[in-house]
Amino acid sequence: MKISIIAAMDLKRGIGKEHKIPWHLVEYLVHLKSLTKDQVVILGRKTYDSMAWYYDRSGRPMPGKLYIVITRDNEYKPTRENATVVHSLEEALAKVNGEEEVFINGGGQIFQDAVTKADRLYLTIVEGDFSCDTFFPDYSQFTRIVSEEEHISKEGYKYKFLTLEK
Repeated sequence: MKISIIAAMDLKRGIGKEHKIPWHLVEYLVHLKSLTKDQVVILGRKTYDSMAWYYDRSGRPMPGKLYIVITRDNEYKPTRENATVVHSLEEALAKVNGEEEVFINGGGQIFQDAVTKADRLYLTIVEGDFSCDTFFPDYSQFTRIVSEEEHISKEGYKYKFLTLEK
């Protein structure tokens, strides 16, 4: 099974500010959805709650086949039927059976725990410094560039989709 991380960051590896993504990049959301559609996604509670809120507002189903939510809260119940709760990354990975690829989608602590276990990174790097307070961990061990595409969003952000492997 391939363990892949999918994340968006600024040039200083910033991924969040005050529990929010500090840019609105529709192209990243489309990219995220295309990669995780019908796949197993592992993510932290805050990231899951944020995604569920977004999809609840629109009335659309979340695109993943299964969301494995990591939380320390023993009472936490996810809002979607295609979600389950675990209490560690190891427990989440043990729940994944027979999948070719599993996606890890944040947040900061989950990325920190997963980066040494991951085989592939799907990174969206947004040009600029967004004064973030949450950061993606060092990923210098990922040295092989699988693909790299540079773009400019309709909002004017310069960004690139970068896929790396160890």
